[in-house]
Amino acid sequence: MTDLVSKPARPRAAVILAAGQGTRMKSPTPKVLHKLAGRTLTDHAIDAAQNLGCERIVVVVGAHSPQVGESVRKRLGAGSTVIQDPPMGTGHAVLAAKDALADFEGDVVVTYADCPLTTAGVIAPLFQVLAEGADVAVLGFEAADPTGYGRLVLGPDNLLLSIVEEKEADAATKQVKACNSGVMAADRATLFGILADVRNDNAKGEYYLTDVVGLANGRGMTARAAFAPETSVQGVNAQAELAAAEAVWQAARRKALMAEGVTMPAPDTVHLSWDTQIAGGVTIEPFVVFGPGVSVASGAVIKAFSHLEGAVVGEGALIGPYARLRPGAEIGAEAHIGNFVEVKKVKVGAGAKANHLSYLGDGSVGEKANIGAGTIFCNYDGFDKFETHVGKGAFIGSNSALVAPVRVGDGAMTGSGSVITKDVEDGALALGRAEQTVKAGWAAKFRALKQAKKDNKA
Repeated sequence: MTDLVSKPARPRAAVILAAGQGTRMKSPTPKVLHKLAGRTLTDHAIDAAQNLGCERIVVVVGAHSPQVGESVRKRLGAGSTVIQDPPMGTGHAVLAAKDALADFEGDVVVTYADCPLTTAGVIAPLFQVLAEGADVAVLGFEAADPTGYGRLVLGPDNLLLSIVEEKEADAATKQVKACNSGVMAADRATLFGILADVRNDNAKGEYYLTDVVGLANGRGMTARAAFAPETSVQGVNAQAELAAAEAVWQAARRKALMAEGVTMPAPDTVHLSWDTQIAGGVTIEPFVVFGPGVSVASGAVIKAFSHLEGAVVGEGALIGPYARLRPGAEIGAEAHIGNFVEVKKVKVGAGAKANHLSYLGDGSVGEKANIGAGTIFCNYDGFDKFETHVGKGAFIGSNSALVAPVRVGDGAMTGSGSVITKDVEDGALALGRAEQTVKAGWAAKFRALKQAKKDNKA
């Protein structure tokens, strides 16, 4: 799901704050590397900056979590991170990026890696506020319960007089419901020039980014606020808050897909990923999970209790119920992947069917081929993976084991229960099982013998 904004008139840069320790998550995974919709919180923040058209992105990380910096640099390259050590407040964190942006001329926005719902579309109005003449722009929201938030003290036309932190607020200010999201934008020189004068003479002994507003006003500059819905700026500090943000994201994405013509009889039971692509005309039954990297073409039906990840589903295909599509699965138009069938790195041709209890791993299935129940592509010898290829119109008998590398030709067949270890030519029948032997009367004699032994023991 993208949230691109129009090309900016002035150059833009972003400073993303990701240095918090996240102790309330109670997890060995750093807070900002937890995932929402299958994507790390940090990546969501980077997405927002890129979609805003930011040509420079600097992520402020902490010395305590080197994994965060490694993750950012893997995506953005060397020089994309700076370290705040020790942590001394949000103003101090932004100052850590000063040298990295020393040669940048344009507007800088400060965002937070633990606010995954704050997209480019949410932030963009700040740049409009700057374009209209403000020196500093702050993103605010109307809080249902403002307890704990910094309050925005406003004048006419959202003129921002000051931001007062909860611990510094008097009784009257605590009644204000206009709150600070923390997101701020200003010209680079203006921002860092004011930050140089921020002091830590407050209840926490920290350098507050919010003090920029008061200092700007004291210099005769103008600060204004733009507002966003509370849900779009909610932060993630604990596991319950991560789940709450996930619920907001999922609900919004499901609503958008249904508006585009996707049928979901029980939408609350469908779980989507950040990049899930579903065309109008698709039906998704209850309790379906989409991992990252899935696209589904129009007319397809994803039946209940299926799990898809890294897969492409063609027009009119039928998936499930209880199917699993793993990375590399490509399901052709009108193909069927049915009950308890797992497909991994296999291209399934148009109209092919694998309806029951099968594992298809590494290879291909030709158009209109039929894979019988219990078929296994034996793709792994304990060290290496090998491919199995089933030709167009081939018929694989139930309970067949195809031992890769092997090819079953176009229109060929395998007998039920066969173990196929050699290629089968086009149009041939392959039987890979022992000849059946029948011993007349053996079962009756066996039962009589066993019953006699049982009676003797009694």
